Amino acid sequence: MKSESIPNTRGYSVPCACCVTGAEKTICIVVHGFGSSKGSFTANMLLEELPLRGIGAIAFDFPAHGDSGVDGRFLRLANCIGDIAAVESRARILAPGAEIVYFASSFGAYVALLYFAGTEGINRRAFLRSAAVSMPCYLARRLTTGHKESLRAYGECTFSKEEYGYIRDLKLTQGFFDDLERHDVFDIWREGMAELRMVHGGSDQSVPLSDAQCFAKKFNVPITVILNGDHQLLIPGAPEQVLRLATEFFLTR
Repeated sequence: MKSESIPNTRGYSVPCACCVTGAEKTICIVVHGFGSSKGSFTANMLLEELPLRGIGAIAFDFPAHGDSGVDGRFLRLANCIGDIAAVESRARILAPGAEIVYFASSFGAYVALLYFAGTEGINRRAFLRSAAVSMPCYLARRLTTGHKESLRAYGECTFSKEEYGYIRDLKLTQGFFDDLERHDVFDIWREGMAELRMVHGGSDQSVPLSDAQCFAKKFNVPITVILNGDHQLLIPGAPEQVLRLATEFFLTR
């Protein structure tokens, strides 16, 4: 595994972990969830297991996540979407001619859908794990009275890593919440913008299964439900099932 940073024009670099030889026919970009990182259990599983199946893998950190060198002031949807574009461009350099596919979790799935919607006409495939298709509602539900007061007074609030189990404290600005309000994937997405597959836990308490099923039904997306699976899908047997489903999707045309 190789570590590198992809520079951009937005004042920071994008930290990446790459398992790519350049000879692969398929490269998977791994997009982590909210408060997570490229070092998560699922990302590490993909970085280790996909190359054994002939699929290269690249994971990266969104702004204010993981090894990112910037704080929550840079956590805006335009930056997150731009980071995906930068990693995709890097993947095309590392493995010219390879198909670029996506494995995107939770918030990462939400951002990936926005990215695909803004770059129509390119045939992309993405496997969405615990997709936060209702991301604006999901985050609004996590706001405490203290968070709301801080947003009103200072234009920002902090989600502590201890309270939410995140990799690091996460500062969120009012601008980020405004971004979410303007980007509802149910309104933005259209069937055919990308070929999608979904997997979701039957007991997901963060993004209700009903939200994922509603999106899947509206846009004709195949969805697999893992009985008793939570948002992280880390119950016994679930990671292996997710890996199998994603690999089968990536290797089948």
